[in-house]
Amino acid sequence: MGEVLVTYKIMPKDVEINLDEIINEINKKIKVEKVEKKPIAFGLVALMISTVVEDAAKATDEIEKLLTNIEGVGSVEVVEVTRLLR
Repeated sequence: MGEVLVTYKIMPKDVEINLDEIINEINKKIKVEKVEKKPIAFGLVALMISTVVEDAAKATDEIEKLLTNIEGVGSVEVVEVTRLLR
């Protein structure tokens, strides 16, 4: 079974949430390949988090549940899945 690079869009509950604290909590739960802060509108910033997971059924769903349970996270969405050739 191969690996895939999954990118999640993580929206904070509101603009007052400290994104660096969310990033620290994410790093405790999963191995992050890339983090990007993406301005959305009116001071709201989304986190674009990329991580490598096994290409298995429900692997992305399990990570999505972990990320959703982090304090300050409003929503989590998979925005891209790319197969890795290693």
